[in-house]
Amino acid sequence: MDVHLRELFGSFQQQFGVGPGLGPGSGTSLLKIDGVSTAFVKAVFRAAAALYRSNPWKRIKPSHLFGVRVGKDPEWSSGRQPFSVLQVVGGGGSGDLGLNLLRGIRRDGDKKSIPEAGLLRITFGPEADLAPANKKMIKNLGLEISGQNAFPVIDVVYNAGDGDPSFRNPSFEELRWLYACMRAFVQVHPLLQQKENAAIAGLFEDFVQNVDVQWPADDPRAWEITSVRVTLPPPRDDHSEQLGSIPKLSELSDDPSEFNEWSVPRQCVVCEKEVPADKAPRCSRCKAVIYCSHSCQKNHWKEAHKGSCELYKSMMDRDEELEIKGFLFPCFVDHACKWLESMGLHGKGMWRRMCGCFKNCTFGLLPPPEGGSLAGAWGVEHTKYPADVPLVDFITGAEISSMMVLSGWAEYYDLRALPPESPVAAMLSFPLSLYHIITALNVTTKNILSKNREVVVHYLGPEGELDWMPAFAEIGHLLGNSGSLHIIMVGPEVSSSLSGGATLLGRRVRVTFLQGLYQEEAGTLPFPHVVVALNAGLESYNSWMAALEVIKAQSVPAFFTDYAEPCCLNAKQVLRAAGLHISYPVTPNPFRSPVRNQMPSTNVPWFSNGFVFGVNT
Repeated sequence: MDVHLRELFGSFQQQFGVGPGLGPGSGTSLLKIDGVSTAFVKAVFRAAAALYRSNPWKRIKPSHLFGVRVGKDPEWSSGRQPFSVLQVVGGGGSGDLGLNLLRGIRRDGDKKSIPEAGLLRITFGPEADLAPANKKMIKNLGLEISGQNAFPVIDVVYNAGDGDPSFRNPSFEELRWLYACMRAFVQVHPLLQQKENAAIAGLFEDFVQNVDVQWPADDPRAWEITSVRVTLPPPRDDHSEQLGSIPKLSELSDDPSEFNEWSVPRQCVVCEKEVPADKAPRCSRCKAVIYCSHSCQKNHWKEAHKGSCELYKSMMDRDEELEIKGFLFPCFVDHACKWLESMGLHGKGMWRRMCGCFKNCTFGLLPPPEGGSLAGAWGVEHTKYPADVPLVDFITGAEISSMMVLSGWAEYYDLRALPPESPVAAMLSFPLSLYHIITALNVTTKNILSKNREVVVHYLGPEGELDWMPAFAEIGHLLGNSGSLHIIMVGPEVSSSLSGGATLLGRRVRVTFLQGLYQEEAGTLPFPHVVVALNAGLESYNSWMAALEVIKAQSVPAFFTDYAEPCCLNAKQVLRAAGLHISYPVTPNPFRSPVRNQMPSTNVPWFSNGFVFGVNT
């Protein structure tokens, strides 16, 4: 650990001297902290054990610095976060394993400078390094330990001004922050994505992830849930604009080439006044929210945007990360009809549900495509849609019998030999998002399928999907010979003529339709293994609360997708209110539509099935 302290603090001897006591046995003990209970200490040790077992040291180096925010600044006594930067130390066998938590870092260009207020650290080491007080505490309380050399010690290292490093116990507030940080980081660090084509290993894509953490018993906010945001790299301090001041309005773009004949008017987020697309002013800090005037911006800043501007900025920073590269068709839409026309798909087959021109036709009852063929349903040449035949191994020529677990569109297009100019991903996003949930995200359904049994899915709120059965047939081919799927589509948009009926999509997939609200019909249905709602919009419909009560009572996993991060944040509030706990954090969906939608009042990345998250009861 000493080597990491030296690296972190720079000129170590000058700042802290070389006195004794740098190891984990610095004499601190959590039981000496004012206000801490034994139950809370046990919760901290459980969180530390979970962190150790997740082994972040396998991939993460001390050079990676993460930004961490726990809840909101006013929730902390000083009006700001106790810490803001996390460093994983000890990987590669250089010192004890642990985390360093800093209150902040100043930057001179890209060079780290010395933290001004010391750091909080958690160190994992052998029992022999423990102080007697910690050995006694662990034994008497029966605290959870991860392994033979995984005894955690928590202390604060700081400069007392005498040339030697000093150590103290964390305050209860600092310990609470550490608890939430560890709980969140366990969920977040496995989601880090290696940079493509990186010259060296260990370079990750920039990352922003929000995770819900529930406070443990004996905490002042016991059983409440707080939101923790983890970013890589940490946000840079911007001294040119203070968060308390209103940012200027800036033009959306000075380059007229970004706009074309498809561009439609934008809309002020406050008064909904239309603004020409090439003149739409936006918040200059987050660049996400559209206004018509400084007056509307000022009102919005006071009422809402001041507290969310930084969050919107982090969402905008994910813009490039969320773009799915490799497709050779237009992947930006601000007018659905124009987008379909550009590819010769307007008014054809299943694509008729991609715009509003057929909104007067009941869902599920579109007239059959011309000729009634599969090619007519897809509306593209036969080489540009998945054939309704089993998957074949191109090397051996044999039929693939095992279940396919796919990582994303690139792998799927290769598997189905689809050219990159094929736009079918925009529609297959729905069946493949469902397939991703049951084969990759939910262990229970994956195990059932692997045992060649049937998985029952309650699929809530279908609309356009009711006309996309040829697309949902693709699930059966991807399953191979691994079990079968019974999808029960329930919702008010199911027509009365479809309700009660069923359709077979090959040998492996059966779809049943039922008109009505889920909370009223669930008792008549076969019990589900999983509940799924795509593009759910939980905050948009009052009927969701009653449906969530049913999901909670059934005690089965449920997964949702939504268009954008603001939608997901609102959805998490709805789930909390229903007493449901996030078991799978909000994560970009690898099978989101590659086509980004332009929304009238915001520039935040917006994709059909853009993000996926799950709950367990």
